[in-house]
Amino acid sequence: MTARPATLSQVQLARRWHISPRTLERWRSRNHGPAFVRLAGRIIYRVADGEAYEAARRRDPAQEPGA
Repeated sequence: MTARPATLSQVQLARRWHISPRTLERWRSRNHGPAFVRLAGRIIYRVADGEAYEAARRRDPAQEPGA
């Protein structure tokens, strides 16, 4: 069994979410998006932070008003 990585690069996270890496750059400049780490001039995202961001934006249509 292969271990799951603990971090993702900007490109890896963009691929996961089917968005442009530039979108992640824009979000960072606007203090939006998932938490990130700047390490030695590189931007990395912890998988746990990406999953927390996903969970915080989860919507259940059955729970929406008017459903």
